[in-house]
Amino acid sequence: MDNAKLHVAIVSSPGMGHVIPVLVLGNRLATVHGVRVTILVITTSNSDEECRFLKTLTLSTLVRVIALPPVDISAKITPATAAVTQLCMSVREALPIIRSSIASMNCCPDALILDLFCPSAIPIAREFNLPVYAYAPTNAWSTTLFMYIQVLDKEIEGQYVEQKEPLRIPGCKSVRPEDVVDPMLDRNDQQYHDYIELGIGLTRSDGILVNTWEDLEPTTLKALRENETLKPAVKVSVYPIGPLTRPVEPSSLKSKVLEWLDEQPVDSVIYVSFGSGGVLSADQIKELAFGLELSQQRFIWVVRLPLDGGLSKSDDPLDYLPDGFLNRTKNVGFVVPLWAQQVEILGHPSVGGFLSHCGWNSTLESISAGVPMIAWPLYAEQKLNAAMLTEDLGVAVRPEVLATKKMVERAEVEKMVRMVMQQKEGQEMRQKMKQLKSSADDGLSNRGSSFSSMYNVLDEIRLNSRNQNH
Repeated sequence: MDNAKLHVAIVSSPGMGHVIPVLVLGNRLATVHGVRVTILVITTSNSDEECRFLKTLTLSTLVRVIALPPVDISAKITPATAAVTQLCMSVREALPIIRSSIASMNCCPDALILDLFCPSAIPIAREFNLPVYAYAPTNAWSTTLFMYIQVLDKEIEGQYVEQKEPLRIPGCKSVRPEDVVDPMLDRNDQQYHDYIELGIGLTRSDGILVNTWEDLEPTTLKALRENETLKPAVKVSVYPIGPLTRPVEPSSLKSKVLEWLDEQPVDSVIYVSFGSGGVLSADQIKELAFGLELSQQRFIWVVRLPLDGGLSKSDDPLDYLPDGFLNRTKNVGFVVPLWAQQVEILGHPSVGGFLSHCGWNSTLESISAGVPMIAWPLYAEQKLNAAMLTEDLGVAVRPEVLATKKMVERAEVEKMVRMVMQQKEGQEMRQKMKQLKSSADDGLSNRGSSFSSMYNVLDEIRLNSRNQNH
């Protein structure tokens, strides 16, 4: 059976940050490997944005996207219910819908791929005798912590953030207590226990696809394959298949942002964006604005509404900028409210730096463009990403104190921006990032490590399908 006859179903949990990586994976399977893909997107009553996004997508004709009927967990949650717990609830509510959607398909899939928050759907795959894989749209280090937390839970007493020593993972880089992922911040919260169960669920799959590549994390990937102490927690094969990023969206019209970039010198602009879910306090927005102004560097800044709403409670994010800021920086800056074409901006020759929340999607997009970073982590696994970028790879600089604990003042913003855009350290980071870009391109190339890794997964699926048919 060749790839053209393979049919893979992928399940995505709710939220743009989860839907986009799944869509990118589906597009890769279709356009590069010729696989037919059906993407099942779990939606909620608050999923209007995702549904509009799905309707406007241009994907391969081999990809079919289905927005499942919304699930409603409003009666089961309170304002204090954490994000991970809400996601787990939503997925559990959607299980009957997922089962019936697969059962009603004219052509039953040959395999099921589940995103990180959907291991509870593994029994559905077993019911249909399908191989089931988990997709971790993040790096191997944070994925390993995700699975190994079940061991740490038994070994360590007290809160992780109060530990005096780093958390040790066999064969891998240790994790500083202050860098743990959000669900590990409070062991008394329900989302911590849900997070442990999710990590255990991953190990019950037939394999884990990780959005990384061999040359980026050789030590961690070797540990996942060979470390005998780690194996009892991991149990399954891990397949590095990345870096998978959003493609440049075709458009007949060039945006004003890109037109402005066309007029700027090469590597002269720093791009500032905190992702679709990354927001700052009103005071931090002002301090960041003053820091950009003091740096005297060209910038593009995607400004979003503040986390706390500030004092004015305005619906216009530009109202939270300092008085006169737009006028004073009109010759060097371009401010965009709410959203911008991130992949296209990062790929523009004029962009020489990226101030980012370090979500893994944004991190890979920066690597794929060869652009060094200012790492400003806010939540989820972003602190781990920032540690990797600054300490292991040397392609980013970060604030001295976590932005989630203390205001990053304008002087530090100015210092970091000047370092990346003007100074020798920035040039060295830029050179290292371009080497990473070359490494990433090699991994995805025909017969590259990530291409081969994905091919091995598809080969397993083909073999299982043949056995089922016979």
